Amino acid sequence: MKNKANKLRRDFGLCSIIIVAMATATGFYGFIVSPEQISNNTFSVTNQEDPATRNLNRAMQLVDQTLESHFKGEDMEMGRFYNPFTKVRLSERGSVWMYGASIEAVNAILKGLKTQNENGNTALYDKHYSRYTALLNQLYNNAAYYLGTFNLVSFTQTKEWTVYAVDRVNEKGKANVTGVLNVYDDQMWLIREFIEAYKLTGQKSYLEHAEYLTAYVLDGWDSGRDATGNEIGGIPWGPGYVTKHACSNGPMISPLVWLHELYKGKSDKIEYRYIDAKDKKTRKTKQEKKSDYYLSFAQKIYDWQKRHLLTAQGVYADMMGGCQPDCKIRYETVKGVKYRASTVLTDPVGTAYSYNSGTMLSGGADLYRATKNKAYIADISKLSDASFQHFAKLGTTVSDLYSFTTKGFNNWFNGVLMRGYMDVLPIHESASSYLEAFQKNLDYSYDNHLNQGYLPTNLLAGWNEDSEKNNVEAMFMFAYAAQYAVLSQFELER
Repeated sequence: MKNKANKLRRDFGLCSIIIVAMATATGFYGFIVSPEQISNNTFSVTNQEDPATRNLNRAMQLVDQTLESHFKGEDMEMGRFYNPFTKVRLSERGSVWMYGASIEAVNAILKGLKTQNENGNTALYDKHYSRYTALLNQLYNNAAYYLGTFNLVSFTQTKEWTVYAVDRVNEKGKANVTGVLNVYDDQMWLIREFIEAYKLTGQKSYLEHAEYLTAYVLDGWDSGRDATGNEIGGIPWGPGYVTKHACSNGPMISPLVWLHELYKGKSDKIEYRYIDAKDKKTRKTKQEKKSDYYLSFAQKIYDWQKRHLLTAQGVYADMMGGCQPDCKIRYETVKGVKYRASTVLTDPVGTAYSYNSGTMLSGGADLYRATKNKAYIADISKLSDASFQHFAKLGTTVSDLYSFTTKGFNNWFNGVLMRGYMDVLPIHESASSYLEAFQKNLDYSYDNHLNQGYLPTNLLAGWNEDSEKNNVEAMFMFAYAAQYAVLSQFELER
């Protein structure tokens, strides 16, 4: 057991847990405000604070409350639901995707604190930065309860991988990750946050783990060739699927650009595996500079998604389906070696979810910064306006506020869209008004519906009259917190 745990730390840079002893009576996570204040809705945040500070304080309050109510134990087991009216934490555990939302929120807060410090608010930084970096480390370390190892036959090789399962288990590194029990988008959201964590803290293990998971995700790229020798492209939802989803492609664009930027001007190289364009069968390898490799893949993924999933409404469909002849995974043998074979997909199908447009906004903005190709400006300007028109509806719940659908997981999806607007703001000024719509919604809910430190699933409509029907997803609270932290940046930068 001990040797296996040590191997995980070596292979993936899993940090030792850092426990910061808080000289406070406010619990393990060190509340910014006391439990009594939370219970009575008497937070210390006031409307007299400047908007950037108020937003960041609210982000921290939401995160602290969620950790207190949804998480238990030093291994940070996350309960998916908590009801602030009945004070019941349901037994269902959060998936790795939901758990990753906590890392996203903490990263957003850390970025906000650093920006506050750079703008002269050293007191806020000094008070909170250390404990949130320690919290980030704990979350990262305990994500290993979702890790597992398996052998994958991909389009270009067979290799053993240790990646994140959908579900948490009781022993680190022992999760079942075979077949449909791991998906590429879960890895992508974590890659994004691990790179962000590296940029915020300088801790090399975050970057090493992000690059390992990036290699796994890009191993899923369909490198098969069509009749003309062009690469088919696209990443399936997971190794157990053939359909190619917007959510298993778009989220990878920005992290790849960030990796390109981190290695730009350096000589580091990486192995590139591909299929010969002439015979459309032979698997080949070559060494490429990391900076070129990562940028090339960011561009390829962006182009694939735009070409296949952009709808007539100017937003992004859910996935490419229409499997021919069916949706079973198939294999081929080339020179005695087994490889995964491409599946023909014919139709863009499914709901146009807000986050699939959000990742393309962020990806397009990052690609423009890296390449200065003005085609990305045109893309993200059109997508910004089309997505707000498609997903935001004025006056459906509160007369002067925009509503975004809250069914299913849309609260988290909408946060990805909002982050996209923040990323395109330097290029497309209209995004400012779209960000303000999110700010108004959060503030309306905070001022009118805050209960026991919680915001409701429907920010504008509020709570259900039946107290038993007010279970809140932990990832939604983290999504609200991340939005507040991003909006803190917005207030400082505009």
